[in-house]
Amino acid sequence: MSVNVGKIVNMHGIKGEVRVLSASDFTQERFKPGNEIIIKQNNEETTVKIKSYRTHKNFHLLQFEGLENINFVEKFKGADIFQDIDEIEIPLAENEFYYHDIIGCTVFNADEPIGRVIDIFETGANDVWVVKGNKEYLIPYIEDVVKKVDVANKTIIIEAMDGLLS
Repeated sequence: MSVNVGKIVNMHGIKGEVRVLSASDFTQERFKPGNEIIIKQNNEETTVKIKSYRTHKNFHLLQFEGLENINFVEKFKGADIFQDIDEIEIPLAENEFYYHDIIGCTVFNADEPIGRVIDIFETGANDVWVVKGNKEYLIPYIEDVVKKVDVANKTIIIEAMDGLLS
């Protein structure tokens, strides 16, 4: 099984580096040189090996083995990139979760369902979960709000602070 880990949004320079907007967690591990990713575009899949990785202005810059020229990678602009879930073994600490385990979970405020997690973004201090129900809610992943995460049953219990759901 593969999971979406980002999107190639542009090229960077002429040596075949691509700018990736990450849709994943643990980017240092996922984009480590030697790891493979799958580029999916127009119903085609291309598996490539990462040659180099660095960050620059909130983007992740990747270069692929054998594709060290802008002319070889331009065709990938706009493509989603995936990684085999078994490709990398990333040990999780207590109360840490993979994005793909959280996205799709139903969020309950006490017993009342408020929606499903559709996206996650990092703020620096903590992750924020985008929950879509009747409205769109931004739920901070902090101890005071998130009370229980049950990945197996795809449910999350929160205790909303004043104003969080209004």
